[in-house]
Amino acid sequence: MDHELAVSNSRPAARKRQYDHASHEPMRRLLRRIMGYIAWHWLARIERVEGVENLPLTGPAIIMINHIAFIDPIVVMGHVPRNIVPMAKVEAYRVPVWGLFPHLWGVIPVRRGEADREALMHALAVLEAGEVVLVAPQGTRRPALIQARDGIAYMAYKSGAPIVPVALEGTEGFPSISKKRWSQPGVTMKMGKPFRFKPITGRLPREALRQMTDEAMYRLAAMLPEHRRGVYGDLSKATQDYIE
Repeated sequence: MDHELAVSNSRPAARKRQYDHASHEPMRRLLRRIMGYIAWHWLARIERVEGVENLPLTGPAIIMINHIAFIDPIVVMGHVPRNIVPMAKVEAYRVPVWGLFPHLWGVIPVRRGEADREALMHALAVLEAGEVVLVAPQGTRRPALIQARDGIAYMAYKSGAPIVPVALEGTEGFPSISKKRWSQPGVTMKMGKPFRFKPITGRLPREALRQMTDEAMYRLAAMLPEHRRGVYGDLSKATQDYIE
């Protein structure tokens, strides 16, 4: 977001997009079975999964991940107790063969390099329906955190949904059928405790949105090993002015 956003304490009164979670559930259940039988036995080694009890079993939530490798969102999707809706770059739809998966799952396409309002409205419609959105706030894959985009703070504030940080490690090199990769440490996923932003009356300026984003990212950084924290490496700079 490169501009100020008018925000009230109430949720937006209308959405351009309607979201029907139930219509996606049969296909998503099928795809999860495929992931369970194929992906975690043949394409990626899962070492450890912790904290999935921190994801609310009902109601809206935003899962926030660090994004190291292609497989990161798929790991989360396959190991949480709810079918969630990821946001992904629109180019993912155009990848041969694999591009069919986001179509079948109903992934939210995001146009990179701009404030994609349509993608935000789509995500807010999912949250308004009481479901879960998965976001990689960096907007791209990196071995360590870079400055996050403000969309996650905007969605959390507008929807009132809690943010659930998820730290991923060991996803480099997967998916793979290489014996060498499978002999090395596998994927670990740790889900932290959810948090919310405090309500703010009046107009939400760009500076506040930026600070909210950074406060959320420092929560994620604290869960990561030091070499993954990147620009959020100095945890002493973390503030909690906007976090409940």
